[in-house]
Amino acid sequence: MKLTGTPFYILTIVLFLASIGLAMLQWARGGGSGIRWGRGGAQGQAAASRLGPLRFVGYLATVLLCQFTAVMLVFVIVNNENMLYDSWGDLLGTSSHVRAVPVPPKDNGIAGDSGAGKDRPKVIQSFHGVDNDMIPKDVKETDLKGQLSGVDGEVLVWTPPQYDDPAYKDKTFPVVELLVGFPGSANAWFGTMKASKELAPLMKSGQVTPFILVSPRVKLLGESTDTGCADIPGKVNAETWLSRDVPQMVLDNFRADASSDRWAVAGYSAGGHCATRLALAHPNRYRAAISMSGYNDPAGESASLTGKDPHLRETANPLYLLTHATTPPNVSLFETGNKGDGLEDAAALQKAAKSPTSVTTFETHGPHLSSTWIPIVEPSFKWLSGIIPAKH
Repeated sequence: MKLTGTPFYILTIVLFLASIGLAMLQWARGGGSGIRWGRGGAQGQAAASRLGPLRFVGYLATVLLCQFTAVMLVFVIVNNENMLYDSWGDLLGTSSHVRAVPVPPKDNGIAGDSGAGKDRPKVIQSFHGVDNDMIPKDVKETDLKGQLSGVDGEVLVWTPPQYDDPAYKDKTFPVVELLVGFPGSANAWFGTMKASKELAPLMKSGQVTPFILVSPRVKLLGESTDTGCADIPGKVNAETWLSRDVPQMVLDNFRADASSDRWAVAGYSAGGHCATRLALAHPNRYRAAISMSGYNDPAGESASLTGKDPHLRETANPLYLLTHATTPPNVSLFETGNKGDGLEDAAALQKAAKSPTSVTTFETHGPHLSSTWIPIVEPSFKWLSGIIPAKH
């Protein structure tokens, strides 16, 4: 049975109610257990001694069962609401999506990859609906085998209202990659964050550019390990997966713009860190990035591989990338955060930026939760529409 979705949720409710019913039945058959706690607990101790060891163990087991089913029900509610774990393998840390770790070929940018020879086989995918009741029916999902990264994972794609309009049949569309935090499911941007639901009417009215939204799997390793969205030799090519394999699949299957000026990346929490880092590291692939409560130091996520390696911790820091770039990248950043939760890192990037790099900061006032990030979707995408306007 799937970890997410209605069936398992109903099962946890039934188990919780059944455990309460069992406790009440056990209590009734035992005559209320005969325990009456009086002064000094003497009456209770005497009654407990009359229960006998087996009956006492039975009562204790029932109490523990009630607690376990209650905790399980709360976990399922929280997980379904925030889409932290999409499968049992993700939850238990037993699933790995790394098939191999080859040395990626030279990066010639998104235009270079898309035009690299007529002999390159296109990544033609089949798509299906998402098996999750909380995801809108117009979101498509595919299972992608990364040709360059050796990573296998699901990718969710949503096309804007104009995409299927006959008036736009010869038009290409800009793209935004959406990255979740850690832990997190690729579903979260369309479920918890409600991105397509929030943006569709704004795209129809012309307030937001009609972007293709793409949410790839970010959690690639088992044992609750965050990749930091980096290529780490011998372990994982997360950066190549996100910046090359996923975009190439989108270009091969959708009417997507093949210019880096028409691509952006957005994320929240650890995904915000990744969004900023990918944009600064690959200005030949991304024109802009949106970071919601992200951070600069990779050790901001305790489970991050890049945060645990001293060299990677330095070189994977967006501030390092910005200050050590040969020439300032033509990238625009929208960095949000609360005091003590990303705002100071955003200010550091803004202070270090030199033209043509631009950094816009946006102060939030809520906790490090989706309830703080959901209201930012609209203003951040309106800002992005100024950087990547619609084609007319």
